[in-house]
Amino acid sequence: MRTIEEHDVFLQLGDHQLFARSWIPSDPETGRHAPILLLHDSLGCVELWRSFPETLAAATGRRIVAYDRLGFGRSDPHPGRLGLDFVGEEGRSTVPQLCDRLGIGDFIACGHSVGGGMAVETAAQWPGRCRALVTIAAQAFVEDRTLEGIRVAQRDLEGPGNIARLARYHGDKTRWVIDAWIETWLSPAFASWTVDRPLAGVRCPVLAVHGELDEYGSARHPQRIAEGRGEALILPGIGHVPHREAEDVLVEAIAGFLSLLLPSGEKVSAGG
Repeated sequence: MRTIEEHDVFLQLGDHQLFARSWIPSDPETGRHAPILLLHDSLGCVELWRSFPETLAAATGRRIVAYDRLGFGRSDPHPGRLGLDFVGEEGRSTVPQLCDRLGIGDFIACGHSVGGGMAVETAAQWPGRCRALVTIAAQAFVEDRTLEGIRVAQRDLEGPGNIARLARYHGDKTRWVIDAWIETWLSPAFASWTVDRPLAGVRCPVLAVHGELDEYGSARHPQRIAEGRGEALILPGIGHVPHREAEDVLVEAIAGFLSLLLPSGEKVSAGG
């Protein structure tokens, strides 16, 4: 069994600080492999990945890096509203700055839910650095099922107990986190959003994982993400959070997929 060390850091990016955590296996081969960068969902943060990063680090022998986006978790508050291009902006601007500050060259982009869209954008923007793309319960477009799931969650989140639970992770930023998610996705101006444009620029192998019972999106999402680029893996009986509902299954799938990557810096062919 590999021992996993955790390292926390606050990074100054422009006028704001972001919180990041690394899980590093005690394995001499770790440095030969591109680390995995985790991008969280619309209500997420580093802590809400729970045990998944450590388990993934142990299974793959790779460094795992997760961070709280601006406005989330232990990172600084967001100065305003999310822009309609917030998914693309994360991949274009924040990710490369974060990687440079953490000394990361090549990397694996792995995102959950909207973080999956950000991982797609990252892979498209940085084809020379992104070795592989993994999406978990990602949305590829705005689907009626996605919007209905958000409306149901909106009603549930009005309960004080749910807000208090989120506040354990986001503190006094919690109301902003909730509003940023709901108001952005339900906005008519966001209805035409898709990942089609960045998908056309993805040049690395792709694994798109999706739960059969995902309340925020049908199997059309992973199928669109993986089409002609890799594999769409549907997990039976699983909902929107595979890394908590079926951690071992998800880790095994990702580890098997990444085992096909060469440690030298060359990429395997898409779908290989």
